Amino acid sequence: MTALLFLALLTFGQECQDLVARGREAYERRNYADATSAFENAIARCGADESLLLALAQSRLFARQVPAALDTLERLLALNGRNVDALKLKARALYLAGRDADAERALNAAAALAPGDDEIVYDLGRIYYQQNRYRDAAAQFQRAITLNPRSHKAYDNLGLATEALGDVPQAIRHYLKAIDLVHKDHPHYDVVYANLADLMLKLGEYWKAFDLAAEAAQRNPDDARNLFLTGKALVKMERFDISLKWLERAVALDPSYPEPRYVLAQTYRRLGRAADAERELNAFQQARARAPAVRR
Repeated sequence: MTALLFLALLTFGQECQDLVARGREAYERRNYADATSAFENAIARCGADESLLLALAQSRLFARQVPAALDTLERLLALNGRNVDALKLKARALYLAGRDADAERALNAAAALAPGDDEIVYDLGRIYYQQNRYRDAAAQFQRAITLNPRSHKAYDNLGLATEALGDVPQAIRHYLKAIDLVHKDHPHYDVVYANLADLMLKLGEYWKAFDLAAEAAQRNPDDARNLFLTGKALVKMERFDISLKWLERAVALDPSYPEPRYVLAQTYRRLGRAADAERELNAFQQARARAPAVRR
């Protein structure tokens, strides 16, 4: 996004430059609602070009405004149907909307224009993973790594696919490679720490799980999963009092996320807080009934 918006800053007047800069700064702070508002204002006042429309679509997608992001991308692609970045982003939006076949078509269109783009291959692997086609997904992630040996997301997701295939030692090696790539160069990338923490919980390595989840939470304190995994590790270590702040924060960040509510209910019960436990258990059952399939 930064390069595209830098070009926009060069071509727009001062008012437009200020709006674009405001949107870029909000985006980098992960305040996607403010970024969306700034880019919408920039387009309304200064006109739409491809870079601004793409920035708006990205912000809308991260703000979970998937239909609005798709509308913006259709507008962009009407201007230039060969915009590879727009096709890639459209595929991601379609994937999040559960429209896998449409997402795959968008990726194939992008691949025809940019056959060496590792992100296209990676995104196709994500679709296969969501469909439980773990071997196909792993093959795509391996291909993405061949195209870009420093693709931390491909290593991270290769770990997920390999874990799903039952090869836990190899999965751990892939996760650790991803961590090696992101440790300094991608200080805000948190997902691999959470993924490995989740695996450590399954293996009974609770201190390792805590350290990894806490690192994920430090990198991204606004992700409910990161806080939930940290709290869950503390519960497994029977540090119930300390776990509460993590679990309660996870629930506050995402009230629709069922699992933190269940663990929080069990923790309240262990602490003798029966009324709180009953409240959270009821909330868990309601959230679980409404929860959609998770897509990451």
